[in-house]
Amino acid sequence: MLIGTILRAKGGDVTTVPPGATVRELLARLAEHNIGAVVVSSDGETITGIVSERDIVRHLNEHGAGVLDGPVSAIMTAEVRTVGLNDRVDELRKMMTTHRVRHMPVVEGGRLVGIVSIGDVVKSAIEELETEKASLVDYLHR
Repeated sequence: MLIGTILRAKGGDVTTVPPGATVRELLARLAEHNIGAVVVSSDGETITGIVSERDIVRHLNEHGAGVLDGPVSAIMTAEVRTVGLNDRVDELRKMMTTHRVRHMPVVEGGRLVGIVSIGDVVKSAIEELETEKASLVDYLHR
């Protein structure tokens, strides 16, 4: 299965936040959309970084509540791994496991076109197994 297949099913909406937004504003965006990570972008198309709930917790632990009024750029991961629409989901699964990331932006032609979470990857694996099971059951009952 390809990443593009997942995005066709879930849509390409990506919640972004500008690098100058405060961490407090970022938290509001996470809560509003019930998501675990936000892409940092000035224009919604180019990726400056990514921030997850884990990043926020780590920085709060290390630096205290003052982090909340600081800029997102101070806590974001600037070196963002990305995938393309034609990349394979099984390769993405390995990459997410190896690098311990739960969210991966999808880029096509240098533009942000979506984001895939570990939940999306697990859901696609379950769907593939269900399809295989149905085919085997059908084959056995012929």
